Amino acid sequence: MTAPDYVNESLALLQAFAERAPLPRVKALHLPPPPPPGGMRGEFCALELDDGSLGLSYVLLGDTWAQLTAHAAGHLQPGDNALAVAQGYASGDTLVRTIGFAAVNALTRCLCTRAGFTPPVSRDSLGQLDPQPGETIGMVGHFTPLLPRLRAAGAKVVILELRADLVGERDGVRVTLDPAELRSCRKVLATGTLLLNHTLEPVLAQCVHADRLVLVGPSVGGPPDPLFARGITLLGGSWVEEPLRFLDTLRAGEPAGGSVRKVALAQADWPGWAMLLGRL
Repeated sequence: MTAPDYVNESLALLQAFAERAPLPRVKALHLPPPPPPGGMRGEFCALELDDGSLGLSYVLLGDTWAQLTAHAAGHLQPGDNALAVAQGYASGDTLVRTIGFAAVNALTRCLCTRAGFTPPVSRDSLGQLDPQPGETIGMVGHFTPLLPRLRAAGAKVVILELRADLVGERDGVRVTLDPAELRSCRKVLATGTLLLNHTLEPVLAQCVHADRLVLVGPSVGGPPDPLFARGITLLGGSWVEEPLRFLDTLRAGEPAGGSVRKVALAQADWPGWAMLLGRL
């Protein structure tokens, strides 16, 4: 399996960080409790570095949570080189890639903290899509809590899904397995899981008419530069402000509450990786 270009570009930016300054090492991997059958609680693990930086990664792809629980210690130990762990983001092995993705996000947070950069607070949970009556908004992943707000604004919704049992149309919401249906959308909202399962580029290839492309989710925390270069207009993530409290809630499978805040980063707000390196 060949890693997508945006993955290799992200790793190259982290390498440039390592050449500029010493990096923190791995402290621990924190896992949520067992996910309930059919539930979505405890979707993310957190990789903690020894400077307190945290990076999140989704754990409900296939049997990822079970594999992490049983085998993570064979791939990760306290004191490990965080950059070497991050290289696993390019792996075809889901377990290694999940841990590597968390390391990429943790090292990105480390750079932002050292360089004094904090992304703006998110203005809304819709990724600033500003839904309008009659327009069709694309979703990659089922953002169920957002559907009533989109429909209330008069927008139609096309949801790209992997589950055939969800296909159909009801109340202005169409669920499809066909990525080509995103071609009718000028605004697309996608989960950050695309970054983990390496499906971002095939999806973007279908968003040829979209002038707003938004990636959201707690694991949207890696280098923004390769994503903005591919037409992503906004990155929505979770900025952990109280790491110890956050880790307590993660391990307990509870809502993060005030330990994090939602952030939204547009290209105009991002000074660039090179600029942040220059501040070190």
